[in-house]
Amino acid sequence: MKGMIMLILFFSFTLIGYCQNSDTMKLPYEQIPEAPDDYTSGNVIARFIDGLGYRYYWATEGLTEKDLQFSPSEEARTTLQTIEHVYGLSIGILNAPQNLPNIRTTDTLNLSFDELRKQTLLNLKKASALFSGKSAEEVSKYKVIFQSKEKTREFPYWNMINGQISDAIYHVGQIVSFRRSSGNAMNSKVSVFLGKTGN
Repeated sequence: MKGMIMLILFFSFTLIGYCQNSDTMKLPYEQIPEAPDDYTSGNVIARFIDGLGYRYYWATEGLTEKDLQFSPSEEARTTLQTIEHVYGLSIGILNAPQNLPNIRTTDTLNLSFDELRKQTLLNLKKASALFSGKSAEEVSKYKVIFQSKEKTREFPYWNMINGQISDAIYHVGQIVSFRRSSGNAMNSKVSVFLGKTGN
């Protein structure tokens, strides 16, 4: 009986520790990862995604509720809506190297800002890892797939580069601009060229 109680206590403390580590898990892209040694097609695409991840990390770091509700005009998205859009783009970026379809839906997101930020960064990190070391032949087999009730459309991976990846970089720039306008400029020591942030 004593052994059973000890075993239950051990698993309880292990579970508590795991949950605490999950809650305080360090998000990826505080700095850009070390560059790979060679310029395979997969490594080049992974580097584009890593650059996006680094920009997104710092564009969204320390946003306040005032920042999230900011919009430059009545017709424009708020910062939070822009972050929701980037999250959707990150799903597409992750789906492509798995040849998974992007399923169009009208469902509204019920994710908090923290959840959106975390999941977007994790999606980008996973996508980058899927490209790491891949050859041109392997990348050529990846498709951008859109699926609706009526039909499914497929596009070559080229469309992802000038589509979702470039679009996400564009919108991250908007977030940086919006937060400056709402009085909370991004950390001035962020260096997107070096991929590191000074103290």
